Amino acid sequence: MYYKGFYHLFYQYNPKAAYWGNIVWAHSVSKDLINWLPLEPAIVPSRPFDKYGCWSGSATILPGDRPVIIYTGIINEKPDPGHQVQNYAIPANYSDPYLQKWIKPDNNPIIKPVHENVSSFRDPTTAWFNNGHWKLIVGSKRDHRGIAYLYRSRDFIKWTKAKHPFHTKKHTGMWECPDFYPIGTNGSGDDVKYVFKASLDMTKFDYYTIGSYDLVKDKYIPDNTSVDGWAGLRYDYGNFYASKTFFDPIKNRRILWGWANESSTKTEDIAKGWAGIQLIPRKVWLDPSGLKLLQWPITELDRLRGQKIELSNVKIIKGETLEVKGINVVQNEYKPSFGAFVDVDLTEKKLSLRSLIDHSVIESFAEGGRTVISSRVYPTLAINENAHLHLFNNGSEIITIERLSAWSMKTAHIN
Repeated sequence: MYYKGFYHLFYQYNPKAAYWGNIVWAHSVSKDLINWLPLEPAIVPSRPFDKYGCWSGSATILPGDRPVIIYTGIINEKPDPGHQVQNYAIPANYSDPYLQKWIKPDNNPIIKPVHENVSSFRDPTTAWFNNGHWKLIVGSKRDHRGIAYLYRSRDFIKWTKAKHPFHTKKHTGMWECPDFYPIGTNGSGDDVKYVFKASLDMTKFDYYTIGSYDLVKDKYIPDNTSVDGWAGLRYDYGNFYASKTFFDPIKNRRILWGWANESSTKTEDIAKGWAGIQLIPRKVWLDPSGLKLLQWPITELDRLRGQKIELSNVKIIKGETLEVKGINVVQNEYKPSFGAFVDVDLTEKKLSLRSLIDHSVIESFAEGGRTVISSRVYPTLAINENAHLHLFNNGSEIITIERLSAWSMKTAHIN
């Protein structure tokens, strides 16, 4: 969220080890979404209503510029993975732009499962307001049916569950970290279409649909061109999970931020000393067709660009490799482990690709962000001075690189 001159990132973090457990709400702030200042954790287990964990949730800014966090608390370790309720926290000092201290009021929890699955009842969304009520959704499941329950409140304290789910789909399993938001063709809050996203616990991938919001029935209806579940659209076809969006009021855009999970084992993560990383924030907006979303790295990333190399109209024959010299390459030992289709008109026989290459992650955006793949990469040979950037042609015809721009990148200030 954005508050008093700072972007605030709250994220799930284990301060004791490089694996799941001991979860707190870590907290960092930024002026530009690229350089970050770490602060003390905002929320840690300390009360009976979150004794065994402070799991994911969302922040909402209420009228009067008053932020509030709603998060999942674990009140018992059984049934596995824990008995889940929804709590809220408020700033100790609203005049502090860093929001360094948070209070968990005594009237928590404010949303408790009654007939719902107590071990699959988590990750409340950012709330929205209409028809005299605040509304949010909580992810859940019943047997193998994914469910997003809708809750309403007039005062943000007393919440009542709607008689029907906001959205549901059989054979999709637990819906973690649901997200729901309006989207326009420019990425702003224009109510052109609505997006519903669920992180499927069964696959550890994020899937979304595009549809409409029935304000009378308080239900989400996917378009007949959008499919829920495994056969549906994905933000990213690689290491990308538990994503969250927020509306940036400063630049009038929707920002998507995802977590790159690992493909390694718990033992390997312990040896590395870390697991998981936040990817580069992306602006997201509706494709003019209205059938899918487009994504692109935020423009603030360009401030880190250094030495630039440009090539134009370079022909590469079948089997040829051409080295791009003059920039610093931190690693280049990538063997593709993911793939995806790109919806593109090939009549002009042109394709575009943008790749962000860091020490252990690569993010690639095809055709202006129509398809995106992110991968965790841990090179052992092609690193630092032994890393080189090449263009190659493994196809059957001559290709022409009409334009190539490559930059060395400066180091951002991160946690």
